[in-house]
Amino acid sequence: MTGLAVLLYGMAVADLVRGTPLARSSRVLGPALAGAGAAVTVALLAGLTSAHDAVLTALAVLTVAAWVWLADRALRRNRVAGWALSVPLLGGLLLVALAGWSSPVAGPYADWLAWSGIPLLGGTDPQRALLVPALLLVQLSTGNVVVRLLLTHVGAISTHGPQPSDQLRGGRVLGPMERVFILGLGLAGEVTAASLVIAAKGLIRWPELQSARRAQRPRPLLPHGAEGERRAPTIDELTEYFLVGSFISWLVALSSLALTALV
Repeated sequence: MTGLAVLLYGMAVADLVRGTPLARSSRVLGPALAGAGAAVTVALLAGLTSAHDAVLTALAVLTVAAWVWLADRALRRNRVAGWALSVPLLGGLLLVALAGWSSPVAGPYADWLAWSGIPLLGGTDPQRALLVPALLLVQLSTGNVVVRLLLTHVGAISTHGPQPSDQLRGGRVLGPMERVFILGLGLAGEVTAASLVIAAKGLIRWPELQSARRAQRPRPLLPHGAEGERRAPTIDELTEYFLVGSFISWLVALSSLALTALV
């Protein structure tokens, strides 16, 4: 599972860089280099230096590069969203299938875990201590990209005209917060409390959806091809955006929680 952890660190860092000024000048190269650098750095710090580990790290780096390139194309052109999502899935499954090649976590990272004296870390399996922070980083960055790609894939958002997010604001902040809460509470064994976080989001958004429904007015249909002047989203489109986006976001957090059970 160390190979999967290396992949997740690379993807998380690449997607964090994607939203910085560096990505504005280089939408693909900057995030890809940052993600690849993070993956290699984590592998070295964790003592994953054998020949087999090098193969797994190279596979993780290639997956990160393909992810950054395809996700960028999908988010800008409404294309290849399915391919973009399949790349990390297939890469992750391959790394899990080849987990027998992974060396135990050692090197500076394992030395720091033993030296830190923190009770929680001292009693934690080093492999788990490597994977869990990667999953937390994924909630902050990659989770948002996955949600946007799937919303694009199902047609809930597009790259043209007014978007549902223009009316339901705060999703890019609320999403990572709720995913971190769900994962953290799940790791602490408080699954019931995690379900309360899910219920709270619905209560928070309900007044906004009701306000949008009351404000909706019949609008004339635009002529074919008038995509640049696309009408504002209807209440049905807002509801689809909220429900689909929320379920995808929760699945990202719950899938991450399930991964922690593998180590």
